[in-house]
Amino acid sequence: MRAVVFEEFGGPLSVEEVADPRPSPDGAVVRVLATGLCRSDWHAWRGHDPDVSLPHVPGHELAGEVVAVGSGVRRWKPGDRVTVPFVCACGRCDQCASGNHQVCDHQFQPGFTGWGSFAELVALDHADVNLVHLPDSFPAAAAAALGCRFGTAYRAVLRQGALAAGEWVAVHGCGGVGLSAVLIARAAGAQVVAVDIDPERRAAAVRLGAQAAVDPAEVPDPVAAVRELTGGGAHLSLDCAGLPQTCESSVRSLRKRGRHVQVGLLPPEQGVPQIPMHQVIADELQLLGSHGLAAHEYPGMLDFVTHSDIDLTALVSRRISLDEAPEALAGMDTPAPGQAGVTVIVPSER
Repeated sequence: MRAVVFEEFGGPLSVEEVADPRPSPDGAVVRVLATGLCRSDWHAWRGHDPDVSLPHVPGHELAGEVVAVGSGVRRWKPGDRVTVPFVCACGRCDQCASGNHQVCDHQFQPGFTGWGSFAELVALDHADVNLVHLPDSFPAAAAAALGCRFGTAYRAVLRQGALAAGEWVAVHGCGGVGLSAVLIARAAGAQVVAVDIDPERRAAAVRLGAQAAVDPAEVPDPVAAVRELTGGGAHLSLDCAGLPQTCESSVRSLRKRGRHVQVGLLPPEQGVPQIPMHQVIADELQLLGSHGLAAHEYPGMLDFVTHSDIDLTALVSRRISLDEAPEALAGMDTPAPGQAGVTVIVPSER
């Protein structure tokens, strides 16, 4: 099969012919129909994730078709259309027993702990626990955004963030996960302020339903701007960028008893946020993390998408081939302005 491979962190990325994967006894091999290009893939390439071993194939957001299953798999067969969370659970540990597969003690993450989906084929363990049926009517390109960006935002906004209709939400960073958060918050009846330095991303957030957008580079005090627009601070604020300054701004943007949810990765190499703990105490703020979405929550998410008339294809801004993926991933070193939304790789296109 063809796959995007790197042999050193931050080193050259190339499309190579590598051996086809085989399913483990409880696993499956999936032909990748579409896979998202995510900032987390850039972190893996740059060496920010200690679970990545070299040589490596990145990619963790995917939709595809089962081509082979292990001898112990009971729920799936070749030809089934599927997607998968980026955190694949073991189904046996204490966290899995409590339903919290997204923080499984023995989790497998395609594109991080093992080879991922920037390839024609990908092997996925514990298929009966982790694969999710994808309806024929659901486009593969849209489904590719579910496994990380949209699924992560869904849990961050509605589960960890416990959003209620009528509340104000501040979204700091309007890439794929931030725009997903805007869609979900609006569909849940909230009001949204989007914060991003990129004008195209701010415009995309407004098109998707944000009531207001703030350019933190153009206002004297972006935190004050958010607090004014929300009438005293957001009830829920999300850092979807994963930068020390956006994390701090998100916390400072909250009203009393507000909830901050950290969604974007915060590798220590980029610095440590200066969290105003005196404000956390005085205002009884909640600081929460959010780490993906368990496979068993996907049916509820898909129902939410259907009943809310959310068009996931609106998140997909660009489709590229596998041969274009190395340049696109390396280009995330200095993201080009004006690239709002999700870039989807279609491995079958040349």
